[in-house]
Amino acid sequence: MNFDPIKLELYKNILSSVSEEMGVTLQRTAFSPNIKERLDFSCAVFDASGQMVAQAAHIPVHLGSMPLSVLAAIERTEMAPGDMIVLNDPYCGGTHLPDITLVAPVFGDEAVATPTFYVANRAHHADVGGMTPGSMPLATSVIQEGIRIPPVKLVSGGELNTDLWGLILANVRTPIERRGDMEAQLAANRIGERRLQEMVTKYGIPEIEAYMQELCAYSSRMVRAFLSEMPDGRYIYSDFMDNDGITDEPIEIRVVIDIKDDTAVVDFTETSDQVRGSVNAIYAITVSAVFYTFRCVAGVDVPTNAGCLEPIKIIAPEGSVINANFPAAVAGGNVETSQRIVDVLFGALAKACPDRIPAASSGTMNNITVGGYDVSRGRDFTYYETIAGGMGARPTCDGIDAIHTHMTNTMNTPIETIETSYPMQVEQYGIRRGTGGAGEFQGGAGVVRSLRLLTDAEVTILSERRLFRPYGLQDGESGQLGRNVLIRDGEEQTLAGKVTFSACEGDIIQIETPGGGGFGKSKAGESK
Repeated sequence: MNFDPIKLELYKNILSSVSEEMGVTLQRTAFSPNIKERLDFSCAVFDASGQMVAQAAHIPVHLGSMPLSVLAAIERTEMAPGDMIVLNDPYCGGTHLPDITLVAPVFGDEAVATPTFYVANRAHHADVGGMTPGSMPLATSVIQEGIRIPPVKLVSGGELNTDLWGLILANVRTPIERRGDMEAQLAANRIGERRLQEMVTKYGIPEIEAYMQELCAYSSRMVRAFLSEMPDGRYIYSDFMDNDGITDEPIEIRVVIDIKDDTAVVDFTETSDQVRGSVNAIYAITVSAVFYTFRCVAGVDVPTNAGCLEPIKIIAPEGSVINANFPAAVAGGNVETSQRIVDVLFGALAKACPDRIPAASSGTMNNITVGGYDVSRGRDFTYYETIAGGMGARPTCDGIDAIHTHMTNTMNTPIETIETSYPMQVEQYGIRRGTGGAGEFQGGAGVVRSLRLLTDAEVTILSERRLFRPYGLQDGESGQLGRNVLIRDGEEQTLAGKVTFSACEGDIIQIETPGGGGFGKSKAGESK
């Protein structure tokens, strides 16, 4: 088939717009600030084989992991028109338990028994049960982290499975909010299904399928072209995570990237084994990090689809911290280990193409969950947020202050929303000056976020870069470390990077996030 390049570009944008409209639907109909304000969700379109053909510009950590959810749904269930599959099991297509995924088949031809396409969305829920509010505990087993849902039909022939629905809601702390968010996810998939069926009516299945495959092939060619421009060779880099929250032992993430002609082998064989704490990442997270990194370096015009990974082989040994085996705890692997995987990938690629790679960004999502009983509203609450840090300086300009980077692409929760939705007051929220690494180009500064509790609550913090600073490049200085502080009765107490504790009314939880690394030798010796 001869492909029209103009029509190919149109299909790229049409399919992306389907994902974007799904996302708008999900955001506007969701209940929780985590989805409505922070935009902690992703939507995507898949072909008949489960290959991702388009994803909206949502959450990078979902790039490579969403397809594994769709494949798990295809393998584990038989789907008919009107069905929808729910899952969150990290060991069967998920990432970590708060990320609930809904997969819907799209039947373009009623005479054909198998789906023509699939749509899916994934949203981070502020609580899915488990041993602590917010479902991001310092666990030693995934069983402790919340309700685990294998791929199962939530909707069958358009009818909601009320028994399963009730089972899920019975195992969470905030069932009204969870119900609202999941209903928003159902609506988002229905929008995607409707738009694809409209495309079938307008363009026909053969043309749509052909251009889906060509879009993936086009992305593959673009990534191959980028790889062919890089010098052949072996590029090695390692960095450390602070610890797993259970012991004080640092955890090494080590990568070897072999580039030859227009292909790359990304090998994590020498990375640490899986650990007791919850920073274990499952394979899907590692795939997402590799996808994101090479997609970034190859250029902004590369369509986001399965073709991006076609020229790249990933070696991630089972039982390692970047490909953990059941029943390893994984809540922090999705949010923290994913960031360090990106750091080592960029660190290795900086040796191959130093003019394209920024210094390390803050390297952590600075996760905080707060939960308890809100007396003023007469209900339980769970607050979850990731807090921004500094972006690493780039080869031609400074890093950006106070921004979410790499595997997170969320917004902050506005102060007004926090104070109207939760029993908390924001005491301070501002840029943490002087935390970006010095250099010819300076790293971005982190932030300070201080929350005063208006009720007793249980608090969990999962954060990194409290011991190992974000690296600079080309003689740039490292960014400053982050810091967690409890202020009680005017007395400051430094908290560990990963900690769970019972807090009292009036306590102030202060998160000070890391700055990004600097790039190039400093002329003035100053940092932002």
